[in-house]
Amino acid sequence: RCFKMEELLPDASFLYFCLAIGFRMNYSNRQTIALIALRIALGWHFLYEGLTKIFQPGWTSSTYLMDSKGFLSGFYTWIASHPSVLSAADFLNEWGLTLIGLSLILGLLTRISTIAGMLLLLFYYFSHPAWIGFEYIFPSEGAYFIVNKNIIEIFALLVICSFPTDKILGVERLIKRRKGI
Repeated sequence: RCFKMEELLPDASFLYFCLAIGFRMNYSNRQTIALIALRIALGWHFLYEGLTKIFQPGWTSSTYLMDSKGFLSGFYTWIASHPSVLSAADFLNEWGLTLIGLSLILGLLTRISTIAGMLLLLFYYFSHPAWIGFEYIFPSEGAYFIVNKNIIEIFALLVICSFPTDKILGVERLIKRRKGI
């Protein structure tokens, strides 16, 4: 688990019980490969998005933030209108994406990176929510209503956070072996 379910949902004992059973199951090779492939694919997407921003001279999130809609649009336009804050946000975005991607690919600190990735994607979603009546400068990759690719990736990261794929194939497994655990 990436968090204590009873702390998040104290009255969800049935949900907690179901999740606890799932952690004790033995997974087939196909299931294990699918989970690891999902982790690596998500990692690649994050890594690629981060590196393209790092290596693109003059990249900034300013236009994206200024195009924000929804109940947090004031917060995002405030970030874009303050150069020092925007510079920090750009740096965190570029390197956050890159490090989350590397972590997922390598299977190192996967739980931390999945949580960070979910938070980052929530920031993206609330900047450009897929709600009726919102039109953006940058076209989307299809027609969305409430659920867009950011929400889907959040749930994919939640799956990875819920299964210890880094303990099956990843640097975490090597560390665990070296410590003799």
